[in-house]
Amino acid sequence: MDMTLISIILAAVMLILLAFGVWVSFTLIIVGALGLLLSENFQIGLLFSTSSWGASTSWSLTALPLFIWMGEILFRTRLSEDLFKGLSPWLSGVPGKLFHVNILSCGIFAAVSGSSAATAATIGRMTLPELRKQGYSERMAVGTLAGSGTLGLLIPPSIILIVYGVAAEVSIARLFIAGALPGLLLVSLFMGYTMIWGLLHKDELPQTKAEHISWSTRFKALKQLLPVMSLIGFVLGSIYGGITTPTEAAAIGVTGAIVIAAVTGSLSLNSFIDSLMGAVKSACMIIFILIGAHFLTLSMGFLGIPKELAAWIGGMDLSPMMLIFYLTILFVVLGCFLDGISVVVLTVAVILPMVDTAGIDLLWFGIFIVLVVEMSQITPPVGFNLFVIQSLTGKNILYVARAALPFFLLIALAIALVTLFPEIVTYLPTTMSKS
Repeated sequence: MDMTLISIILAAVMLILLAFGVWVSFTLIIVGALGLLLSENFQIGLLFSTSSWGASTSWSLTALPLFIWMGEILFRTRLSEDLFKGLSPWLSGVPGKLFHVNILSCGIFAAVSGSSAATAATIGRMTLPELRKQGYSERMAVGTLAGSGTLGLLIPPSIILIVYGVAAEVSIARLFIAGALPGLLLVSLFMGYTMIWGLLHKDELPQTKAEHISWSTRFKALKQLLPVMSLIGFVLGSIYGGITTPTEAAAIGVTGAIVIAAVTGSLSLNSFIDSLMGAVKSACMIIFILIGAHFLTLSMGFLGIPKELAAWIGGMDLSPMMLIFYLTILFVVLGCFLDGISVVVLTVAVILPMVDTAGIDLLWFGIFIVLVVEMSQITPPVGFNLFVIQSLTGKNILYVARAALPFFLLIALAIALVTLFPEIVTYLPTTMSKS
């Protein structure tokens, strides 16, 4: 059978299954099995068992459930409340005032959550009612939350970077560190835009006279941030310094999260069991998707689709910039319908050969994918994160989409910057300790 026809059949079957709500993992397995049948290879059971074993026994994957568990434990603490109390005294005098609490709280929580939806939902539950009560613009409150909530995908330790690292065979430690500067870049862009907006729309901010906050009050407030910032600093610092592997750092992170939960009085037997079960469910879901993706990759290898596609792209004589442009459009469209992890596992097997052929650094490409997926999560009008925000606010989805649009454009600007200046991504990994 013609390779083009086979590719069309497999793509159509995948789209149909996803449209009918079949689990992503099952969809990948079914399409992989169909691909083997079309290649006249009938050893489906044997190949599935061997590929599943290979996909699920990678040592790098050990970090995945541990980082998820760390986030689940801290999710059940008073972390979000402490973030608000710790940041508010420092930001009330900045143009844009407490909108910056949304941005920085999401940035900090992203470093312990690893999930975009969890970041937006957790911080939103705490900040939106408070901002509304104080008379802040609701649209801007929603926009800052929608944009900053996407930071959960990028700021390390990021679950999606672990998934990409395993799929692309790229060092997870270097991916984590590579995501640090782009994450700070996004936070800076969001805060810069919010300051400009605050100066231009003073009538949409609380009109009460600003109270003087003493420096002693501000430094006392920092105590609220100390536990979680210390944990984040130690986990990332130990990886960067070459003291621990990501898996060892994740184990330390879980221990630290349990200690923080116990010290803050948030740890109970029920919350401990809930966090453990939440981590098991999330980790099993992701690993099941990875098993399906690994099987589909094997199937396509028998068919020769990645090789043919890479040769086709190479024959088109596309410049790396044009390839990046077309891939950006593809990821944005996919991100409208799927969560970030599914987008990565669905595309990496097919795309990496052509990216490699074009001479694009796979470390840089991992951060690029995450940035584009971040953008797709708030793509008007059907981005995945928009529905999370809608459920929190009860607003019309188009209202949430319009509020998120400036932050969508800011992420697009960040993608342009890391494309023009790849050192933003690659500089820190080159300085990492090799010990």
